[in-house]
Amino acid sequence: MKYRITHTTTYNYSQAVGLCQNQARLQPRNFWRQHCVDSRFEIIPPPKDFRELSDYFGNRLAYFAIQQPHRQLVVTAVSDISLFPGRQRHELLPQQSWRQVQHFFQETSGQNLNKQQLQTLLEAKQYVLDSPMISASPELADYALPSFQDDRPLLDVVSDLMRRIYTDFTYDPTSTTIATPLLEVLAKRRGVCQDFAHLAIGCLRSFGIPARYVSGYLETVPAPGKPRLVGADASHAWFAVYIPDLGWLDFDPTNNKMPHDQHITLAWGRDYADVTPLKGIAFGGGQHTLSVSVDVLRLEGDGGFGEEFF
Repeated sequence: MKYRITHTTTYNYSQAVGLCQNQARLQPRNFWRQHCVDSRFEIIPPPKDFRELSDYFGNRLAYFAIQQPHRQLVVTAVSDISLFPGRQRHELLPQQSWRQVQHFFQETSGQNLNKQQLQTLLEAKQYVLDSPMISASPELADYALPSFQDDRPLLDVVSDLMRRIYTDFTYDPTSTTIATPLLEVLAKRRGVCQDFAHLAIGCLRSFGIPARYVSGYLETVPAPGKPRLVGADASHAWFAVYIPDLGWLDFDPTNNKMPHDQHITLAWGRDYADVTPLKGIAFGGGQHTLSVSVDVLRLEGDGGFGEEFF
């Protein structure tokens, strides 16, 4: 599959901004099932300074600074990507129980691992720890407990937890903000994709299972007979779980499915704070309004390389 992603963020200010510095994580990652063929920025007004870097988690990061007075800032990222779903990797290997995985991360010291295995272990262990927006808690553990049956394969545990979040919680964009505490989301049983991803991650970390936050896009399909609306797609979020000898597997609790050929990955980290699409500081500006438009366009033609990726 081939897609073109157009993500436009517009800030309108009541007073002129004299200087702004920004960080953007708006360029899709490259990994086993996804390749970013091309990605470019269109920034108005043009930045004085622009640099592309990688952050701590390996996400693509663009820094730019605008040093001329402006009352509107428009940042557009256009990316062409190819997806290579192949076969689901979890179908190819034996399944481990959640207790085996929990024990692996609690008891493995790394003494008998080679350098690459040790690096992978340490990288995954950081996703067991609390992060700025997600803290393990008895309340989250209590909610997750019915899914954590003794000796149940971890994949079954996570699939059941995903299904329960999908069933128990209502998608309601008016019910939460970025700052809404996770326990409030749990109590209200309402939220958005960001909240549901955070909730699942908190539940898994409460049982010592490493889980990370994934930001990206989801292709939306119009109803039969209806035209596709340009700019109607939105940023999306889901989570991934690490399983030794298998790697990271993605789960989307908002839609109760494992991402396959319609989920485009932008960035990943411990929680939303690590992957904020666009953030920065502005000197001046007064009050401001923000609008975001996302368009996920499926392109014609074969998006594969003629082989399967695992």
